[in-house]
Amino acid sequence: MRQVDRHPGKAEIPAGELWLVVDSGVKKWACLSCPGGCGVQISLSLNPEHRPRWKVEQDFWRRPTISPSIHQQKMCRCHFWIRKGQIEWCKI
Repeated sequence: MRQVDRHPGKAEIPAGELWLVVDSGVKKWACLSCPGGCGVQISLSLNPEHRPRWKVEQDFWRRPTISPSIHQQKMCRCHFWIRKGQIEWCKI
């Protein structure tokens, strides 16, 4: 997981990386490339005041877990969890 101070916009996030946007110590966004291979950038809001919203936690080894699941609905329409740094595909 890489911490950045601003949203990556259209910058390409390397496959397998999660970018955490933190501004003044506040987690704002979790950004990643779709693990389904379609190339879509996924931006997840971490703002507790907005819906939908997600939560990112790290374990002792700094592996991210994101909840709830992520359902990318643009291109490949994949649905998955990120738990302890691993992709777990949701069953269809």
